[in-house]
Amino acid sequence: MKKKHIGSNFDDFLEEEGILEECKEEAAKRVLVWQLEQEMKKQHLTKEEIAKRMNTSRAAVNRILDPKKPSTLRSLNSAARAVGKRLKVSLA
Repeated sequence: MKKKHIGSNFDDFLEEEGILEECKEEAAKRVLVWQLEQEMKKQHLTKEEIAKRMNTSRAAVNRILDPKKPSTLRSLNSAARAVGKRLKVSLA
């Protein structure tokens, strides 16, 4: 029995499964969320304080910090500004 994925790379596997783009999107958001959380810890900021700085609810902050939930560039940018950073987006 020949193994289908021997020798292929992980991106090829994800592409064959039809989930490559979804995985890349979630991975990018996970990195961004991790960076936001690290900055929040560094500055001793709570979700409530971030929500106040963003003029939004804590529930909205929870959605932004959930890698599985989609977020708009506007909300991600607002979260970055709430921790004193700027969001940088580029094409690769």
